Amino acid sequence: MKKQMLCFMFFSLLIVSSYAQLRQNFYQNTCPNVESIVRSAVTKKFQQTFVTVPGTLRLFFHDCFVRGCDASVLLANANAEKDHPDDLSLAGDGFDTVIKAKAAVDSNPNCRNKVSCADILALATRDVIGLAGGPSYSVELGRRDGRISTKASVQHSLPHPDFKLDQLNTMFAKHGLSQTDMVALSGAHTLGFSHCSKFSNRIYSKSGIDPTLNRQYALQLRQMCPINVDPRIAINMDPTTPRTFDNAYYKNLQQGKGLFTSDQVLFTDTRSRPTVNQFASSNNAFNQAFVTAITKLGRIGVLTGNKGEIRRDCTQAN
Repeated sequence: MKKQMLCFMFFSLLIVSSYAQLRQNFYQNTCPNVESIVRSAVTKKFQQTFVTVPGTLRLFFHDCFVRGCDASVLLANANAEKDHPDDLSLAGDGFDTVIKAKAAVDSNPNCRNKVSCADILALATRDVIGLAGGPSYSVELGRRDGRISTKASVQHSLPHPDFKLDQLNTMFAKHGLSQTDMVALSGAHTLGFSHCSKFSNRIYSKSGIDPTLNRQYALQLRQMCPINVDPRIAINMDPTTPRTFDNAYYKNLQQGKGLFTSDQVLFTDTRSRPTVNQFASSNNAFNQAFVTAITKLGRIGVLTGNKGEIRRDCTQAN
């Protein structure tokens, strides 16, 4: 027991030391206007397409869960993270948002090659959440960019649509995230869309419609996703307010309208149901929990100090 406690304390110290150098005013002396520059670029991209919002938010999550928040998901090579099957559905507009924000930052002579792609992605994520009506929050900065990006590192690192609660909790706990953090971060599915193939097993199976799925909703999904549907067809994750960052996701779960098994299980499993009910009844409670969770998410495996680098091109290692 004592040995286990020592191991836990050592692991905790490693986690703390990895992000201890992050701070909100990291660029105060090198690029003091970085936040306004990024926000302006992100807003311009948002005005061109709403996909900017879910695309950027999902990109941040996928980046942090694989090798930590080091922008390695943006790197291009013959064996890159973004080419793994779990990342192929990442929206190009998410990548484009970071690339354009990086270009805007580097167009300022005082900021050129001083701000990491990882920090720009973290800032852009906060900004798209705000543009969709979600909470604003302070972003910790000081991340360095990673040089390594491999398909192999993505394997078994991201949650799948068919995950049950224990699988979700185990995966999130590996990164120091609690069940409440996991339920709050799942609320990001109040935005974005999914292709029919990701949930077709819930509406077309030998045993019929998944009993945890609202039957009327399931029949609507069948109309939108007929057998042999065009694989490019996408369905909103939130059937009620798909362009607003709000707590409708949790209200949908209460009605059996979670699109993925991994969504609906948060309500069907009695261990996480109270949290779903709390967030469904209070948008403020959801916002507060989400800010706490995404701040913790942004600390995962960060490279700071002399580790990593500041990439001139977010898609290529220097």
